[in-house]
Amino acid sequence: MFISKSRSEEIRISKIASIILIMVFILSNSFYKAAAQVKSEVHHPSWSYSQTIYEVNLRQYSQSGSFADFAKHLPELKKMGIGILWFMPINPIGEKNRKGKLGSYYSVQNYEAVNPEFGTLKEFKSLVAEIHKMGMYAIIDWVANHTSWDNVWTKEHPDYYKKDSAGNFVPPVKDWTDVIALNYSNKKLWTAMINAMEFWVKNCDIDGFRCDVADMVPTPFWDEARNQLEKIKPVFMLAEAEKPGLQLKAFDMTYSWTLYDLMHEVYIGKKDAADVANYFVKDAKKFPDNSFRMRFTSNHDENSWNGTEFEKFGDAAKTFAALTVVVPGMPLMYNGQEIGMHKRLKFFDKDPINWKPSPYREFYTKLFNLRMTNKALFEGEEGGKLKLVSSPEDKSVYSFVREKDGSKIFAIFNLSGKTVERDLSSGLINGDYTDLFSGIKVSLSSSKKIELKPWEYKIYFK
Repeated sequence: MFISKSRSEEIRISKIASIILIMVFILSNSFYKAAAQVKSEVHHPSWSYSQTIYEVNLRQYSQSGSFADFAKHLPELKKMGIGILWFMPINPIGEKNRKGKLGSYYSVQNYEAVNPEFGTLKEFKSLVAEIHKMGMYAIIDWVANHTSWDNVWTKEHPDYYKKDSAGNFVPPVKDWTDVIALNYSNKKLWTAMINAMEFWVKNCDIDGFRCDVADMVPTPFWDEARNQLEKIKPVFMLAEAEKPGLQLKAFDMTYSWTLYDLMHEVYIGKKDAADVANYFVKDAKKFPDNSFRMRFTSNHDENSWNGTEFEKFGDAAKTFAALTVVVPGMPLMYNGQEIGMHKRLKFFDKDPINWKPSPYREFYTKLFNLRMTNKALFEGEEGGKLKLVSSPEDKSVYSFVREKDGSKIFAIFNLSGKTVERDLSSGLINGDYTDLFSGIKVSLSSSKKIELKPWEYKIYFK
Protein backbone atom coordinates (compact mmCIF):
# COMPACT_ATOMS: atom_id res chain seq x y z
CA MET A 1 0.00 0.00 0.00
CA PHE A 2 1.39 3.45 -0.96
CA ILE A 3 1.58 6.11 1.82
CA SER A 4 2.33 9.74 0.87
CA LYS A 5 5.05 11.64 2.73
CA SER A 6 5.82 15.30 3.20
CA ARG A 7 8.23 16.88 0.71
CA SER A 8 10.87 17.41 3.43
CA GLU A 9 10.80 13.78 4.45
CA GLU A 10 11.08 12.73 0.81
CA ILE A 11 14.18 14.92 0.48
CA ARG A 12 15.66 13.47 3.70
CA ILE A 13 15.10 9.90 2.50
CA SER A 14 16.53 10.78 -0.90
CA LYS A 15 19.69 12.19 0.72
CA ILE A 16 20.10 9.10 2.90
CA ALA A 17 19.68 6.88 -0.14
CA SER A 18 22.26 8.91 -2.06
CA ILE A 19 24.75 8.69 0.81
CA ILE A 20 24.26 4.93 1.01
CA LEU A 21 24.77 4.57 -2.75
CA ILE A 22 27.94 6.67 -2.61
CA MET A 23 29.28 4.61 0.30
CA VAL A 24 28.50 1.37 -1.53
CA PHE A 25 30.28 2.67 -4.63
CA ILE A 26 33.34 3.77 -2.64
CA LEU A 27 33.56 0.51 -0.74
CA SER A 28 33.02 -1.66 -3.80
CA ASN A 29 35.52 0.38 -5.80
CA SER A 30 38.08 0.12 -2.98
CA PHE A 31 37.54 -3.62 -2.80
CA TYR A 32 37.96 -3.93 -6.57
CA LYS A 33 41.21 -2.01 -6.46
CA ALA A 34 42.46 -3.98 -3.47
CA ALA A 35 41.63 -7.25 -5.18
CA ALA A 36 43.45 -6.14 -8.30
CA GLN A 37 46.52 -5.21 -6.28
CA VAL A 38 46.91 -8.53 -4.48
CA LYS A 39 50.31 -10.01 -5.23
CA SER A 40 50.97 -13.70 -5.63
CA GLU A 41 52.92 -15.23 -2.75
CA VAL A 42 54.34 -17.87 -5.08
CA HIS A 43 58.11 -17.71 -5.54
CA HIS A 44 58.55 -18.57 -9.21
CA PRO A 45 61.73 -20.52 -9.99
CA SER A 46 64.36 -18.05 -11.20
CA TRP A 47 64.66 -19.96 -14.50
CA SER A 48 60.94 -19.82 -15.34
CA TYR A 49 60.45 -16.21 -16.47
CA SER A 50 61.74 -16.56 -20.04
CA GLN A 51 60.48 -20.01 -21.00
CA THR A 52 58.22 -21.54 -23.62
CA ILE A 53 56.38 -24.69 -22.54
CA TYR A 54 56.03 -27.74 -24.79
CA GLU A 55 53.43 -30.47 -24.26
CA VAL A 56 54.68 -34.00 -24.91
CA ASN A 57 52.17 -36.72 -25.84
CA LEU A 58 54.57 -39.68 -25.59
CA ARG A 59 52.13 -42.24 -26.98
CA GLN A 60 51.85 -40.35 -30.26
CA TYR A 61 55.34 -38.82 -30.39
CA SER A 62 56.91 -41.81 -32.12
CA GLN A 63 55.97 -45.25 -33.32
CA SER A 64 57.37 -46.78 -30.13
CA GLY A 65 56.17 -44.00 -27.84
CA SER A 66 59.24 -44.54 -25.66
CA PHE A 67 61.36 -42.26 -23.51
CA ALA A 68 64.38 -43.32 -25.56
CA ASP A 69 62.87 -42.28 -28.89
CA PHE A 70 61.65 -38.98 -27.48
CA ALA A 71 65.16 -38.18 -26.26
CA LYS A 72 66.34 -38.11 -29.88
CA HIS A 73 64.22 -34.98 -30.42
CA LEU A 74 65.76 -32.97 -27.57
CA PRO A 75 68.38 -31.17 -29.73
CA GLU A 76 65.66 -29.96 -32.11
CA LEU A 77 63.49 -28.74 -29.24
CA LYS A 78 66.41 -26.95 -27.64
CA LYS A 79 67.25 -25.24 -30.94
CA MET A 80 63.63 -24.17 -31.34
CA GLY A 81 63.78 -22.34 -28.02
CA ILE A 82 61.74 -24.72 -25.86
CA GLY A 83 62.49 -24.43 -22.14
CA ILE A 84 59.91 -26.49 -20.23
CA LEU A 85 58.85 -29.98 -21.32
CA TRP A 86 55.45 -31.00 -19.96
CA PHE A 87 54.92 -34.75 -20.17
CA MET A 88 51.34 -35.96 -20.22
CA PRO A 89 50.85 -38.59 -17.45
CA ILE A 90 53.57 -41.24 -17.47
CA ASN A 91 51.92 -43.53 -14.90
CA PRO A 92 50.48 -47.00 -15.63
CA ILE A 93 46.95 -46.81 -17.08
CA GLY A 94 43.99 -48.61 -15.54
CA GLU A 95 42.54 -51.65 -17.29
CA LYS A 96 39.12 -51.86 -15.63
CA ASN A 97 36.50 -49.86 -17.58
CA ARG A 98 39.26 -48.68 -19.94
CA LYS A 99 38.27 -46.52 -22.91
CA GLY A 100 39.67 -47.54 -26.30
CA LYS A 101 42.48 -50.05 -26.73
CA LEU A 102 45.12 -48.19 -24.72
CA GLY A 103 43.01 -46.14 -22.32
CA SER A 104 43.36 -42.59 -21.08
CA TYR A 105 46.63 -41.27 -19.67
CA TYR A 106 44.46 -39.68 -16.99
CA SER A 107 43.24 -43.02 -15.60
CA VAL A 108 46.13 -43.58 -13.19
CA GLN A 109 46.67 -47.09 -11.83
CA ASN A 110 49.71 -46.35 -9.66
CA TYR A 111 51.06 -42.92 -8.73
CA GLU A 112 54.57 -44.18 -8.03
CA ALA A 113 55.21 -46.23 -11.17
CA VAL A 114 55.91 -45.73 -14.87
CA ASN A 115 53.72 -46.88 -17.74
CA PRO A 116 55.72 -49.83 -19.22
CA GLU A 117 54.64 -48.71 -22.73
CA PHE A 118 57.08 -45.80 -22.32
CA GLY A 119 59.98 -47.59 -20.64
CA THR A 120 61.27 -47.88 -17.09
CA LEU A 121 61.70 -45.56 -14.14
CA LYS A 122 65.45 -45.69 -14.70
CA GLU A 123 65.00 -44.62 -18.32
CA PHE A 124 62.78 -41.72 -17.30
CA LYS A 125 65.37 -40.58 -14.74
CA SER A 126 68.01 -40.67 -17.49
CA LEU A 127 65.74 -38.63 -19.76
CA VAL A 128 65.25 -35.96 -17.10
CA ALA A 129 69.00 -35.85 -16.49
CA GLU A 130 69.59 -35.32 -20.23
CA ILE A 131 66.94 -32.58 -20.32
CA HIS A 132 68.71 -30.80 -17.47
CA LYS A 133 72.08 -31.25 -19.14
CA MET A 134 70.70 -29.37 -22.16
CA GLY A 135 69.49 -26.48 -20.01
CA MET A 136 65.80 -27.40 -20.14
CA TYR A 137 63.30 -28.40 -17.47
CA ALA A 138 60.79 -31.24 -17.05
CA ILE A 139 57.36 -31.28 -15.42
CA ILE A 140 54.90 -34.18 -15.37
CA ASP A 141 51.12 -34.24 -15.55
CA TRP A 142 49.52 -35.00 -12.20
CA VAL A 143 45.99 -36.37 -11.82
CA ALA A 144 44.97 -35.65 -8.23
CA ASN A 145 41.21 -35.57 -8.66
CA HIS A 146 40.57 -39.20 -9.61
CA THR A 147 42.19 -42.56 -10.33
CA SER A 148 41.46 -45.66 -12.37
CA TRP A 149 38.98 -48.20 -11.00
CA ASP A 150 41.86 -50.58 -10.34
CA ASN A 151 44.32 -48.16 -8.75
CA VAL A 152 46.31 -49.78 -5.96
CA TRP A 153 44.58 -47.49 -3.46
CA THR A 154 41.13 -48.99 -4.18
CA LYS A 155 42.16 -52.09 -2.19
CA GLU A 156 44.70 -50.62 0.22
CA HIS A 157 42.82 -47.38 1.03
CA PRO A 158 39.18 -47.49 -0.14
CA ASP A 159 38.50 -44.67 2.33
CA TYR A 160 40.37 -42.32 -0.02
CA TYR A 161 37.42 -42.42 -2.44
CA LYS A 162 33.97 -40.90 -2.77
CA LYS A 163 31.12 -43.41 -2.70
CA ASP A 164 27.41 -43.46 -3.45
CA SER A 165 24.70 -44.40 -0.94
CA ALA A 166 25.34 -48.08 -1.63
CA GLY A 167 29.05 -47.74 -0.91
CA ASN A 168 30.19 -47.97 -4.54
CA PHE A 169 32.95 -45.91 -6.11
CA VAL A 170 31.68 -43.11 -8.37
CA PRO A 171 33.07 -41.21 -11.40
CA PRO A 172 33.78 -37.51 -10.77
CA VAL A 173 31.78 -36.62 -13.89
CA LYS A 174 29.01 -38.78 -15.37
CA ASP A 175 30.72 -39.61 -18.67
CA TRP A 176 34.21 -40.07 -17.15
CA THR A 177 33.35 -43.74 -16.77
CA ASP A 178 36.96 -44.96 -16.74
CA VAL A 179 37.87 -43.15 -13.49
CA ILE A 180 36.60 -42.73 -9.93
CA ALA A 181 36.61 -39.68 -7.67
CA LEU A 182 38.92 -39.15 -4.70
CA ASN A 183 37.62 -37.81 -1.40
CA TYR A 184 39.56 -34.80 -0.11
CA SER A 185 37.58 -34.60 3.11
CA ASN A 186 39.93 -37.40 4.23
CA LYS A 187 43.18 -35.71 5.29
CA LYS A 188 45.02 -39.04 5.06
CA LEU A 189 44.55 -38.74 1.29
CA TRP A 190 46.32 -35.36 1.38
CA THR A 191 49.38 -36.94 2.97
CA ALA A 192 49.43 -39.89 0.56
CA MET A 193 49.01 -37.68 -2.50
CA ILE A 194 51.74 -35.26 -1.46
CA ASN A 195 54.05 -38.18 -0.67
CA ALA A 196 53.46 -39.50 -4.18
CA MET A 197 54.28 -36.12 -5.71
CA GLU A 198 57.44 -35.91 -3.61
CA PHE A 199 58.46 -39.34 -4.94
CA TRP A 200 58.95 -37.91 -8.44
CA VAL A 201 60.83 -34.84 -7.29
CA LYS A 202 63.15 -36.82 -5.02
CA ASN A 203 63.73 -39.84 -7.27
CA CYS A 204 63.66 -38.32 -10.75
CA ASP A 205 64.56 -34.69 -10.04
CA ILE A 206 61.59 -33.36 -12.02
CA ASP A 207 61.00 -29.61 -11.88
CA GLY A 208 57.28 -29.49 -11.16
CA PHE A 209 53.80 -30.53 -12.18
CA ARG A 210 50.98 -29.72 -14.56
CA CYS A 211 47.91 -30.46 -12.43
CA ASP A 212 44.86 -31.89 -14.16
CA VAL A 213 41.44 -30.32 -13.43
CA ALA A 214 43.09 -28.42 -10.58
CA ASP A 215 39.95 -26.49 -9.65
CA MET A 216 38.11 -29.75 -8.90
CA VAL A 217 40.57 -30.33 -6.02
CA PRO A 218 40.42 -28.12 -2.88
CA THR A 219 42.76 -25.12 -3.14
CA PRO A 220 44.08 -25.64 0.43
CA PHE A 221 45.40 -29.03 -0.67
CA TRP A 222 47.40 -27.42 -3.48
CA ASP A 223 48.69 -24.75 -1.10
CA GLU A 224 49.97 -27.47 1.23
CA ALA A 225 51.41 -29.54 -1.63
CA ARG A 226 53.39 -26.55 -2.94
CA ASN A 227 54.66 -25.80 0.55
CA GLN A 228 55.93 -29.35 1.02
CA LEU A 229 57.47 -29.64 -2.46
CA GLU A 230 59.38 -26.39 -2.02
CA LYS A 231 61.22 -27.98 0.89
CA ILE A 232 62.87 -30.32 -1.64
CA LYS A 233 63.64 -27.87 -4.48
CA PRO A 234 62.07 -24.89 -6.28
CA VAL A 235 59.23 -26.25 -8.40
CA PHE A 236 57.07 -24.92 -11.23
CA MET A 237 53.34 -25.58 -10.93
CA LEU A 238 50.81 -25.27 -13.77
CA ALA A 239 47.10 -25.56 -13.02
CA GLU A 240 44.61 -26.75 -15.59
CA ALA A 241 42.25 -24.07 -14.40
CA GLU A 242 41.49 -20.38 -14.79
CA LYS A 243 40.86 -19.59 -11.12
CA PRO A 244 42.77 -16.60 -9.66
CA GLY A 245 42.77 -18.00 -6.11
CA LEU A 246 44.91 -20.93 -7.19
CA GLN A 247 47.74 -18.50 -7.95
CA LEU A 248 47.90 -16.88 -4.53
CA LYS A 249 50.02 -19.61 -2.90
CA ALA A 250 50.03 -22.79 -5.00
CA PHE A 251 50.46 -22.26 -8.73
CA ASP A 252 52.85 -20.32 -10.91
CA MET A 253 50.61 -20.47 -13.96
CA THR A 254 47.02 -21.09 -15.08
CA TYR A 255 45.38 -21.68 -18.46
CA SER A 256 43.90 -18.75 -20.41
CA TRP A 257 40.96 -20.47 -22.09
CA THR A 258 39.17 -17.11 -22.17
CA LEU A 259 41.78 -15.75 -24.59
CA TYR A 260 41.73 -18.97 -26.64
CA ASP A 261 37.95 -18.73 -27.03
CA LEU A 262 38.14 -15.00 -27.75
CA MET A 263 40.69 -15.52 -30.54
CA HIS A 264 38.36 -18.06 -32.15
CA GLU A 265 35.47 -15.59 -31.91
CA VAL A 266 37.63 -12.91 -33.53
CA TYR A 267 38.44 -15.27 -36.38
CA ILE A 268 34.78 -16.09 -37.07
CA GLY A 269 33.76 -12.42 -36.80
CA LYS A 270 31.86 -12.44 -33.52
CA LYS A 271 34.53 -10.36 -31.72
CA ASP A 272 37.21 -7.92 -32.85
CA ALA A 273 40.53 -6.28 -31.95
CA ALA A 274 38.84 -3.95 -29.46
CA ASP A 275 37.66 -6.99 -27.51
CA VAL A 276 41.23 -8.32 -27.45
CA ALA A 277 42.51 -4.99 -26.10
CA ASN A 278 39.83 -5.06 -23.42
CA TYR A 279 40.65 -8.67 -22.52
CA PHE A 280 44.25 -7.90 -21.56
CA VAL A 281 43.18 -4.96 -19.38
CA LYS A 282 40.73 -7.16 -17.50
CA ASP A 283 43.06 -10.16 -17.30
CA ALA A 284 45.82 -8.11 -15.67
CA LYS A 285 43.37 -6.93 -12.99
CA LYS A 286 41.68 -10.27 -12.41
CA PHE A 287 44.75 -12.31 -11.45
CA PRO A 288 47.24 -11.62 -8.63
CA ASP A 289 50.23 -9.49 -9.59
CA ASN A 290 53.17 -11.52 -10.93
CA SER A 291 50.93 -14.44 -11.90
CA PHE A 292 51.93 -16.37 -15.00
CA ARG A 293 49.23 -17.06 -17.62
CA MET A 294 49.56 -19.75 -20.29
CA ARG A 295 48.69 -18.69 -23.85
CA PHE A 296 47.98 -21.28 -26.56
CA THR A 297 46.35 -22.08 -29.88
CA SER A 298 46.27 -25.82 -29.20
CA ASN A 299 46.75 -28.49 -26.53
CA HIS A 300 45.88 -32.16 -26.22
CA ASP A 301 42.25 -31.54 -25.21
CA GLU A 302 41.54 -28.94 -27.87
CA ASN A 303 43.31 -30.93 -30.58
CA SER A 304 41.60 -34.26 -29.88
CA TRP A 305 38.11 -33.08 -29.00
CA ASN A 306 37.53 -29.65 -30.54
CA GLY A 307 39.85 -29.45 -33.53
CA THR A 308 43.33 -28.48 -34.64
CA GLU A 309 44.49 -24.86 -34.67
CA PHE A 310 43.69 -24.83 -38.39
CA GLU A 311 40.12 -25.89 -37.74
CA LYS A 312 39.79 -23.21 -35.07
CA PHE A 313 41.72 -20.34 -36.68
CA GLY A 314 42.03 -21.18 -40.38
CA ASP A 315 44.31 -18.82 -42.28
CA ALA A 316 44.82 -16.82 -39.07
CA ALA A 317 46.52 -19.73 -37.27
CA LYS A 318 49.97 -18.16 -37.51
CA THR A 319 48.59 -14.74 -36.55
CA PHE A 320 47.20 -15.97 -33.25
CA ALA A 321 50.20 -18.22 -32.60
CA ALA A 322 52.48 -15.17 -32.92
CA LEU A 323 50.18 -13.15 -30.68
CA THR A 324 50.43 -15.74 -27.88
CA VAL A 325 54.21 -15.36 -27.85
CA VAL A 326 54.50 -11.56 -27.62
CA VAL A 327 51.66 -10.68 -25.22
CA PRO A 328 52.17 -11.07 -21.45
CA GLY A 329 52.06 -14.78 -20.64
CA MET A 330 53.94 -17.99 -21.39
CA PRO A 331 53.33 -19.58 -24.80
CA LEU A 332 52.47 -23.27 -25.06
CA MET A 333 53.24 -25.50 -28.04
CA TYR A 334 51.54 -28.88 -28.38
CA ASN A 335 53.73 -31.46 -30.09
CA GLY A 336 53.11 -31.47 -33.83
CA GLN A 337 52.39 -27.75 -34.12
CA GLU A 338 55.98 -27.23 -35.28
CA ILE A 339 55.17 -29.16 -38.47
CA GLY A 340 51.78 -27.55 -39.02
CA MET A 341 49.96 -30.76 -38.04
CA HIS A 342 46.46 -30.81 -39.50
CA LYS A 343 45.12 -33.94 -37.83
CA ARG A 344 43.41 -34.55 -34.52
CA LEU A 345 45.42 -37.08 -32.54
CA LYS A 346 43.37 -39.98 -31.20
CA PHE A 347 43.07 -39.95 -27.43
CA PHE A 348 42.61 -43.60 -26.44
CA ASP A 349 44.46 -45.36 -29.27
CA LYS A 350 47.78 -45.28 -31.09
CA ASP A 351 48.01 -42.48 -33.67
CA PRO A 352 51.64 -41.37 -34.18
CA ILE A 353 52.64 -37.93 -35.43
CA ASN A 354 53.99 -38.01 -38.98
CA TRP A 355 57.13 -35.92 -38.51
CA LYS A 356 58.30 -34.04 -41.60
CA PRO A 357 60.22 -30.88 -42.56
CA SER A 358 58.04 -27.78 -42.30
CA PRO A 359 58.41 -23.98 -42.47
CA TYR A 360 56.43 -23.84 -39.24
CA ARG A 361 59.53 -24.97 -37.35
CA GLU A 362 61.47 -21.88 -38.46
CA PHE A 363 58.45 -19.68 -37.69
CA TYR A 364 58.27 -20.92 -34.10
CA THR A 365 62.05 -20.96 -33.70
CA LYS A 366 62.25 -17.23 -34.40
CA LEU A 367 59.40 -16.46 -32.02
CA PHE A 368 60.56 -18.66 -29.14
CA ASN A 369 64.18 -17.57 -29.33
CA LEU A 370 63.08 -13.93 -29.28
CA ARG A 371 61.03 -14.63 -26.16
CA MET A 372 63.98 -16.39 -24.53
CA THR A 373 66.44 -13.53 -25.16
CA ASN A 374 64.42 -10.30 -25.15
CA LYS A 375 63.64 -9.15 -21.60
CA ALA A 376 60.59 -7.23 -22.76
CA LEU A 377 58.90 -10.61 -23.35
CA PHE A 378 59.79 -12.17 -20.00
CA GLU A 379 56.88 -13.23 -17.83
CA GLY A 380 55.49 -11.52 -14.74
CA GLU A 381 57.37 -8.68 -13.09
CA GLU A 382 60.55 -9.61 -15.00
CA GLY A 383 58.96 -8.62 -18.32
CA GLY A 384 57.72 -5.41 -19.90
CA LYS A 385 54.22 -4.06 -19.34
CA LEU A 386 51.93 -4.02 -22.35
CA LYS A 387 51.37 -0.46 -23.60
CA LEU A 388 48.70 -0.08 -26.24
CA VAL A 389 49.65 1.77 -29.45
CA SER A 390 46.45 1.28 -31.42
CA SER A 391 43.22 2.87 -30.25
CA PRO A 392 41.42 0.69 -27.69
CA GLU A 393 38.32 1.11 -29.88
CA ASP A 394 40.07 -0.08 -33.07
CA LYS A 395 38.06 -3.05 -34.32
CA SER A 396 40.69 -4.30 -36.78
CA VAL A 397 44.19 -3.51 -35.51
CA TYR A 398 45.77 -4.48 -32.22
CA SER A 399 49.24 -3.06 -31.60
CA PHE A 400 51.42 -2.48 -28.57
CA VAL A 401 54.93 -2.08 -27.24
CA ARG A 402 56.63 -3.86 -24.36
CA GLU A 403 59.93 -2.64 -22.94
CA LYS A 404 62.27 -3.77 -20.17
CA ASP A 405 65.90 -2.92 -19.30
CA GLY A 406 66.73 -1.63 -22.78
CA SER A 407 64.97 -4.46 -24.63
CA LYS A 408 61.85 -3.56 -26.57
CA ILE A 409 59.31 -5.01 -28.98
CA PHE A 410 56.64 -3.36 -31.11
CA ALA A 411 53.96 -5.67 -32.47
CA ILE A 412 51.06 -4.86 -34.76
CA PHE A 413 48.34 -7.33 -35.76
CA ASN A 414 45.56 -7.03 -38.29
CA LEU A 415 42.87 -9.08 -36.57
CA SER A 416 40.49 -8.99 -39.47
CA GLY A 417 39.96 -10.57 -42.86
CA LYS A 418 40.32 -7.28 -44.73
CA THR A 419 43.29 -5.11 -45.73
CA VAL A 420 43.81 -2.12 -43.43
CA GLU A 421 46.07 0.92 -43.34
CA ARG A 422 47.02 2.76 -40.18
CA ASP A 423 49.01 5.81 -39.15
CA LEU A 424 51.36 4.79 -36.37
CA SER A 425 50.58 7.96 -34.45
CA SER A 426 52.34 7.17 -31.18
CA GLY A 427 55.69 8.26 -29.87
CA LEU A 428 55.87 4.90 -28.09
CA ILE A 429 57.19 3.25 -31.25
CA ASN A 430 59.98 5.69 -32.13
CA GLY A 431 63.34 4.02 -32.67
CA ASP A 432 65.42 1.60 -34.68
CA TYR A 433 64.32 -2.03 -34.77
CA THR A 434 64.84 -5.36 -36.52
CA ASP A 435 61.93 -7.02 -38.28
CA LEU A 436 61.76 -10.46 -36.62
CA PHE A 437 60.82 -12.48 -39.69
CA SER A 438 62.73 -10.67 -42.45
CA GLY A 439 65.76 -9.63 -40.40
CA ILE A 440 65.62 -6.19 -42.05
CA LYS A 441 66.63 -3.14 -40.00
CA VAL A 442 63.89 -0.50 -39.86
CA SER A 443 63.45 2.93 -38.33
CA LEU A 444 59.96 3.59 -36.97
CA SER A 445 58.38 6.90 -36.06
CA SER A 446 54.91 8.21 -35.30
CA SER A 447 54.67 9.66 -38.81
CA LYS A 448 54.91 6.25 -40.50
CA LYS A 449 51.98 4.60 -42.26
CA ILE A 450 51.62 0.84 -42.50
CA GLU A 451 49.37 -1.37 -44.62
CA LEU A 452 48.47 -4.85 -43.41
CA LYS A 453 46.86 -7.57 -45.49
CA PRO A 454 44.14 -9.78 -43.95
CA TRP A 455 45.46 -11.36 -40.73
CA GLU A 456 48.95 -9.92 -41.37
CA TYR A 457 51.21 -9.01 -38.47
CA LYS A 458 54.60 -7.43 -37.87
CA ILE A 459 56.92 -7.92 -34.91
CA TYR A 460 59.87 -5.56 -34.44
CA PHE A 461 62.47 -5.84 -31.71
CA LYS A 462 65.58 -4.20 -30.29
